[in-house]
Amino acid sequence: MFGLKKSNQSRAQFEALVAPWFDALYASALRLTRNERNAEDLVQDTVMRAWRFFDKFEQGTNFRAWIFKILTNTFINNYRRNTRERALQDESERQSVEARFFSADVTEQTQNPEEYLLDRVMSEDVLKAIDGLSIDFRMVVILADLQEFSYKEIAEILDVPVGTVMSRLFRGRKQLQKVLLA
Repeated sequence: MFGLKKSNQSRAQFEALVAPWFDALYASALRLTRNERNAEDLVQDTVMRAWRFFDKFEQGTNFRAWIFKILTNTFINNYRRNTRERALQDESERQSVEARFFSADVTEQTQNPEEYLLDRVMSEDVLKAIDGLSIDFRMVVILADLQEFSYKEIAEILDVPVGTVMSRLFRGRKQLQKVLLA
């Protein structure tokens, strides 16, 4: 799974640090990407990058914040790349073709069982409202309200001032409230 250049001790140390955060990384990746396969790819890319740069991690600092920063940066880079590629395929045209051939509910349950169960835990309206937020607000809401990071940790993860985190969180929550109360 990991390269042979690093010692077995550092590999074991890395695996011990990352293992408790797999579920949280996946849950955040799923909320960011809105797609199970993309979430899995995002987590895999995140772990691989974290391993590649593990020698740069300062022991004794917040590993959770460090790996979530990698997840967030990886997502942003992929998002920017995919935005450019999205012009090649019209999403609405693809969805209309799928709608004719697949039952959305059955397809969702069989292709994305984890997402289906997660959606059952949270209200469908809340999940749609979170998914409807702009990416800047969505990332802050996910990190604060779903992953329970502090303002300071979110600021470090997103590389923005704490005041920006507070503002985005306030505005994101206001947008959620507006959508959910409508």
